[in-house]
Amino acid sequence: MATLKINGKEITVDKGTTVMKAAEKLGIFIPRYCFHPALSIAGSCRMCLVEVEKMPKPAIACQTQCQDGMNVFTDSDKVKKLRQAVLEFLLINHPLDCPVCDQAGECELQDYYMQYGLFDSRLNEKKVKKHKAVSLGKTVMLDSERCVLCARCVRFTDEVTETHELGIFNRGDNSEVGLLPEKELRNPYSGNVVDLCPVGALTDKDFRFKCRVWYLKSGASICTGCSRGCNTRIDYNLDRPHHGHGNRVMRVKPRENQEVNRWWICDEGRYNYKFIDENRILTPQVKTTEALRRISLSEALRVFADTISGSKPQEIGILASTQLTNEDLFAIHKFFKDTLGFTNLDYRLPIPDGESDDFLRTSDKSPNTRGAYEIIKKTRVNGNEIILKARKGEIKTLIVFGYDLKEIYGDKTLEELRASLKQLIFVGSNNNSTSEIADLTIPSSVYAEKNGTFTNHDGRVQKITKTFGSLGEVKPEWEIIKLLAENLEKDFPYGSAEEVMAGLGEDVSLFYGMNYSFIGEGGALLGAAAAKGARRKD
Repeated sequence: MATLKINGKEITVDKGTTVMKAAEKLGIFIPRYCFHPALSIAGSCRMCLVEVEKMPKPAIACQTQCQDGMNVFTDSDKVKKLRQAVLEFLLINHPLDCPVCDQAGECELQDYYMQYGLFDSRLNEKKVKKHKAVSLGKTVMLDSERCVLCARCVRFTDEVTETHELGIFNRGDNSEVGLLPEKELRNPYSGNVVDLCPVGALTDKDFRFKCRVWYLKSGASICTGCSRGCNTRIDYNLDRPHHGHGNRVMRVKPRENQEVNRWWICDEGRYNYKFIDENRILTPQVKTTEALRRISLSEALRVFADTISGSKPQEIGILASTQLTNEDLFAIHKFFKDTLGFTNLDYRLPIPDGESDDFLRTSDKSPNTRGAYEIIKKTRVNGNEIILKARKGEIKTLIVFGYDLKEIYGDKTLEELRASLKQLIFVGSNNNSTSEIADLTIPSSVYAEKNGTFTNHDGRVQKITKTFGSLGEVKPEWEIIKLLAENLEKDFPYGSAEEVMAGLGEDVSLFYGMNYSFIGEGGALLGAAAAKGARRKD
């Protein structure tokens, strides 16, 4: 253990703790460029210089280990002048192109200059010119003139992905980041180097010139690309529809969660957000003898209710997608199985595995397979059996929540289903081959438009929050069930996603006692609430 003072505040830390980490424990921020907690310490940017009493030279806080009796100053006049000098060196050859730089507004070079710089430039010579607008791969663009040589991107490809695409070339003020010979930045996590870059040297091709960052708002969410459930941040803009081709979502960034994804996200999850705004179903549709006809949600629910009322329970099949939240799945199971007594209900379909690795990506490309298993596992028949019954004509009405059956079974099966079914009802957020042939289509919310939870493959229940409102006559699936129950004059005792979660916590053993407060920002493992003393309300 070591006891020391930082800016007059005493702290005791474990042996080996750096001055930077000790300062953070005291709530003291020390500026840095090259340091990142997931990467090796480079100690190259010198922005984190601090003054240590009785030491002849300033020390770098990222690498200097705490010693007993140390007296550290992070905001003395000497330290402020050192930071100003470092910034002056960094800005000697830096281009003054903030007005056209995508990083403007979230650039640490801008921020630190305003906090610690504010000097008048003494440079009268021409700046060193370097390569600009260089494509490093499918997702990332490099502007070498803006680079501060923190080497975060190089260390990421060396230490995290271990793909070794990047290096630093040349010497002195001609040094610059670049691709190694015969290399291209195409690893599955390449977008993370843009998040790591503290300035505008590395920019995202997908976000490039799309929207200024000060026009963005953010919402905390979860990636739906696979069963890992990486924590994400959705950056969106509602006030300037002329940006981003009128789409609301501008980009997706990772959020730190040490139990799930640490600081990272794969490119598949980062860029698979376009469906939130594109190819959406916004209005209910019913098929008539002539063509598809748009109807109101209230009309669609009456048609839905009439179809159920006029059918026998064994003649109805229900397929619930594992893209749905725990709340949606519970509402579907609770209402159709427990209230109406329908037994042909399941979520299991032969969806092919996707690409995976030993880092973040899993082969299960659904965010809530584990949640579906815990909620619907007592169902007697699986999805394949439901499809087989429908093809044989034993099931006359098939209700599909979200799935595109053509992607799973192909054209032939879809044609056979269309010929054998009396009614095909589709409830989902985006148009697909199944919605195109459905007799009734009811639009539902995407994950960014609703509150709820997903359960990842490790059994961690994590929250998604409503980032923005729904378009058209779109509702979350649990609310569609609520409105359907009202049309059928059946009981559905939940009026919000929070209430549905509370009901789930009473009915399903591993969810006992769970609520949004207990789940928190980092998520909670299945069974954790019960282990802490929560009990089922009998």
